[in-house]
Amino acid sequence: MIKDIIKDRIGTIIYVVGNLVRGLSSQTFSQRNFGITPEQYLILLLIIENEGVYQRQMCEITLKDRANVARIVKILLQKGLIQKKIHSNGRRIYKIIATQKGKDIIKLIEKSDIELRKFITRDISDEELEITKRTLEKIKANIIDNIKLQI
Repeated sequence: MIKDIIKDRIGTIIYVVGNLVRGLSSQTFSQRNFGITPEQYLILLLIIENEGVYQRQMCEITLKDRANVARIVKILLQKGLIQKKIHSNGRRIYKIIATQKGKDIIKLIEKSDIELRKFITRDISDEELEITKRTLEKIKANIIDNIKLQI
């Protein structure tokens, strides 16, 4: 009975699926000894795809708070996967770029990332996947302007 109540709540379904995807990703990254977490991978990929991105922009794109992004950036710096470049205006604002080591680890993980996405979406047609993405984007749009995030 409780299962029936929960299964009809879209927020609960999204939450549970999100947790399962995160768990499977973490398990896969750990088993394959990538040396970084899926969360760190996401930020590193974001940096590579947006060369010179600022931490504030990373917060806005990922909807993660400043402390969380700062912690991930610090770890990536310590691992030598990224570096900070002082912005030319002389303030303590840094652009973040990936090192070659960071780019290499992304290439190493990419194949597993693609395999993981294929596994997660197996038996789902391209049409179903597209509808799901559009629906989730609509749900996100319904929420995003009405929530106060600490970014």
